[in-house]
Amino acid sequence: MEIIASLNELDKVVDTLNETLSSNAIVFLRGDLAAGKTTLTQVIAKRKGVAGEVTSPTFSLQQYYEGDDGTNLYHYDLYRLEHEEFMHMGLFEEFEKTGWHLVEWGSMELKAFLESVGYNVITIDIELFNSSRLYRITH
Repeated sequence: MEIIASLNELDKVVDTLNETLSSNAIVFLRGDLAAGKTTLTQVIAKRKGVAGEVTSPTFSLQQYYEGDDGTNLYHYDLYRLEHEEFMHMGLFEEFEKTGWHLVEWGSMELKAFLESVGYNVITIDIELFNSSRLYRITH
């Protein structure tokens, strides 16, 4: 599925995710630097009723947010973190928690591992498209 949206039209992407994803989901966000991975996460969080600022967890690796309806949102930034390191830190167990897990810079090795142990991982590839972005969503 492909959606073309400007920053002001990101609700179209979030509406699609709300319609197609279960209450527990792992979503890999892929794209170049400044493609809009964190921006999409911010809009998702806002639509889920998260109060306060949503920032990239570049140094903390993970941020947790709770929506006003009690839904959980986990945001990961795994830039420069190798798969082995991720596993040794025990972060894999975080995916057992209820809610949406949005993963920036997740490796293909991590995705393959998650799928091999039974998780359904959705990927959103974000690409520049004129003055908008192309969001390619695959299940």
